[in-house]
Amino acid sequence: MTRLPTSVRALAACIAAVLFLATPGFSATTVDDVSQGLTCQCGCGLTVANCNMPTCSFSVPLRAEIAAMLDKGMDRPAIISFYRAKYGEKILSAPTAEGFNLLAWVMPFFALIVGGGFIVMMLGRWRHETPSLPAGSEAVAERVPVIDPKLRERLEAEVKRHL
Repeated sequence: MTRLPTSVRALAACIAAVLFLATPGFSATTVDDVSQGLTCQCGCGLTVANCNMPTCSFSVPLRAEIAAMLDKGMDRPAIISFYRAKYGEKILSAPTAEGFNLLAWVMPFFALIVGGGFIVMMLGRWRHETPSLPAGSEAVAERVPVIDPKLRERLEAEVKRHL
Protein backbone atom coordinates (compact mmCIF):
# COMPACT_ATOMS: atom_id res chain seq x y z
CA MET A 1 0.00 0.00 0.00
CA THR A 2 1.47 3.32 -1.08
CA ARG A 3 1.18 6.38 1.04
CA LEU A 4 0.32 9.72 -0.50
CA PRO A 5 2.84 12.51 -0.11
CA THR A 6 2.15 14.98 2.68
CA SER A 7 1.54 17.86 0.26
CA VAL A 8 -1.20 15.89 -1.56
CA ARG A 9 -2.89 15.03 1.74
CA ALA A 10 -2.72 18.68 2.84
CA LEU A 11 -4.19 19.81 -0.48
CA ALA A 12 -7.03 17.29 -0.19
CA ALA A 13 -7.76 18.47 3.37
CA CYS A 14 -7.87 22.12 2.21
CA ILE A 15 -10.25 21.29 -0.64
CA ALA A 16 -12.52 19.34 1.70
CA ALA A 17 -12.57 22.22 4.20
CA VAL A 18 -13.43 24.76 1.49
CA LEU A 19 -16.21 22.57 0.13
CA PHE A 20 -17.59 22.00 3.62
CA LEU A 21 -17.59 25.71 4.50
CA ALA A 22 -18.92 26.86 1.12
CA THR A 23 -21.87 24.46 1.02
CA PRO A 24 -24.97 25.97 2.63
CA GLY A 25 -27.54 24.01 4.55
CA PHE A 26 -25.38 22.19 7.07
CA SER A 27 -26.98 24.00 9.99
CA ALA A 28 -30.67 23.69 10.72
CA THR A 29 -32.79 26.80 11.07
CA THR A 30 -33.50 27.65 14.70
CA VAL A 31 -36.26 29.62 16.41
CA ASP A 32 -33.78 32.44 17.06
CA ASP A 33 -32.84 32.60 13.36
CA VAL A 34 -36.47 33.15 12.39
CA SER A 35 -37.44 35.37 15.31
CA GLN A 36 -34.55 37.77 14.57
CA GLY A 37 -36.44 38.78 11.43
CA LEU A 38 -39.65 39.65 13.29
CA THR A 39 -40.37 42.70 15.46
CA CYS A 40 -42.13 42.17 18.79
CA GLN A 41 -45.52 43.89 18.88
CA CYS A 42 -45.66 44.38 22.66
CA GLY A 43 -44.21 47.87 22.35
CA CYS A 44 -40.63 47.13 23.40
CA GLY A 45 -39.26 47.85 19.92
CA LEU A 46 -37.01 44.77 19.94
CA THR A 47 -37.07 41.68 17.78
CA VAL A 48 -39.03 38.63 18.94
CA ALA A 49 -35.72 36.91 19.71
CA ASN A 50 -34.48 39.82 21.85
CA CYS A 51 -37.67 40.83 23.68
CA ASN A 52 -36.54 41.07 27.30
CA MET A 53 -39.94 40.63 28.96
CA PRO A 54 -40.12 37.05 30.30
CA THR A 55 -43.93 36.98 30.16
CA CYS A 56 -44.41 38.96 26.95
CA SER A 57 -47.87 38.35 25.56
CA PHE A 58 -46.56 38.46 21.98
CA SER A 59 -43.03 37.06 21.74
CA VAL A 60 -43.43 34.04 24.03
CA PRO A 61 -46.39 32.51 22.11
CA LEU A 62 -44.81 33.52 18.79
CA ARG A 63 -41.61 31.62 19.60
CA ALA A 64 -43.71 28.54 20.37
CA GLU A 65 -45.56 28.93 17.05
CA ILE A 66 -42.27 29.30 15.18
CA ALA A 67 -40.90 26.15 16.85
CA ALA A 68 -44.02 24.24 15.77
CA MET A 69 -43.68 25.54 12.20
CA LEU A 70 -40.03 24.50 12.10
CA ASP A 71 -40.99 21.04 13.35
CA LYS A 72 -43.47 20.78 10.47
CA GLY A 73 -40.61 21.44 8.06
CA MET A 74 -41.25 25.09 7.14
CA ASP A 75 -38.17 27.17 6.34
CA ARG A 76 -37.33 30.72 7.45
CA PRO A 77 -38.64 32.57 4.34
CA ALA A 78 -41.96 30.71 4.52
CA ILE A 79 -42.44 31.53 8.20
CA ILE A 80 -41.48 35.18 7.70
CA SER A 81 -43.90 35.51 4.77
CA PHE A 82 -46.66 33.86 6.86
CA TYR A 83 -46.30 36.47 9.61
CA ARG A 84 -45.94 39.27 7.05
CA ALA A 85 -49.28 38.26 5.55
CA LYS A 86 -50.83 38.03 9.03
CA TYR A 87 -49.49 41.29 10.58
CA GLY A 88 -48.31 43.36 7.61
CA GLU A 89 -45.00 45.14 7.04
CA LYS A 90 -44.75 46.30 10.67
CA ILE A 91 -43.81 42.77 11.81
CA LEU A 92 -40.59 42.75 9.77
CA SER A 93 -37.44 43.85 11.58
CA ALA A 94 -35.90 45.05 8.30
CA PRO A 95 -37.82 46.74 5.48
CA THR A 96 -38.21 44.96 2.18
CA ALA A 97 -36.53 46.33 -0.94
CA GLU A 98 -39.69 46.91 -2.93
CA GLY A 99 -42.26 49.64 -3.51
CA PHE A 100 -42.09 52.71 -1.29
CA ASN A 101 -39.36 51.17 0.90
CA LEU A 102 -37.06 51.02 -2.12
CA LEU A 103 -37.88 54.63 -2.98
CA ALA A 104 -37.18 55.68 0.62
CA TRP A 105 -33.72 54.06 0.43
CA VAL A 106 -32.80 55.37 -3.03
CA MET A 107 -34.16 58.93 -2.83
CA PRO A 108 -31.58 60.45 -0.42
CA PHE A 109 -28.69 59.17 -2.53
CA PHE A 110 -30.35 60.46 -5.70
CA ALA A 111 -30.88 63.87 -4.06
CA LEU A 112 -27.22 63.99 -2.98
CA ILE A 113 -26.02 63.18 -6.49
CA VAL A 114 -28.31 65.75 -8.14
CA GLY A 115 -27.45 68.41 -5.54
CA GLY A 116 -23.73 67.73 -5.88
CA GLY A 117 -23.99 67.99 -9.67
CA PHE A 118 -25.87 71.29 -9.34
CA ILE A 119 -23.18 72.69 -7.02
CA VAL A 120 -20.38 71.62 -9.36
CA MET A 121 -22.22 73.16 -12.31
CA MET A 122 -22.77 76.46 -10.49
CA LEU A 123 -19.16 76.64 -9.28
CA GLY A 124 -18.00 76.09 -12.85
CA ARG A 125 -20.21 78.91 -14.09
CA TRP A 126 -19.12 81.30 -11.37
CA ARG A 127 -15.45 80.56 -11.94
CA HIS A 128 -15.59 81.19 -15.70
CA GLU A 129 -17.93 84.16 -15.55
CA THR A 130 -16.24 87.56 -16.01
CA PRO A 131 -17.88 90.50 -14.31
CA SER A 132 -19.56 92.76 -16.83
CA LEU A 133 -18.89 96.49 -16.47
CA PRO A 134 -21.20 99.21 -17.74
CA ALA A 135 -20.12 101.05 -20.88
CA GLY A 136 -17.40 103.63 -20.24
CA SER A 137 -16.54 102.33 -16.79
CA GLU A 138 -13.10 100.84 -17.53
CA ALA A 139 -11.45 103.91 -16.01
CA VAL A 140 -13.70 103.66 -12.95
CA ALA A 141 -12.68 100.04 -12.32
CA GLU A 142 -8.97 100.90 -12.46
CA ARG A 143 -9.17 104.15 -10.49
CA VAL A 144 -7.84 104.18 -6.93
CA PRO A 145 -10.26 105.68 -4.43
CA VAL A 146 -9.38 109.18 -3.23
CA ILE A 147 -9.27 109.70 0.53
CA ASP A 148 -9.87 113.12 2.05
CA PRO A 149 -6.50 114.49 3.32
CA LYS A 150 -8.07 115.68 6.61
CA LEU A 151 -9.43 112.19 7.28
CA ARG A 152 -6.03 110.67 6.49
CA GLU A 153 -4.34 113.02 9.00
CA ARG A 154 -6.90 112.11 11.70
CA LEU A 155 -6.37 108.41 11.01
CA GLU A 156 -2.58 108.71 11.24
CA ALA A 157 -2.87 110.71 14.47
CA GLU A 158 -5.17 108.06 16.00
CA VAL A 159 -2.81 105.26 15.01
CA LYS A 160 0.24 107.08 16.48
CA ARG A 161 -1.63 107.79 19.70
CA HIS A 162 -2.58 104.12 20.23
CA LEU A 163 0.85 102.76 19.36
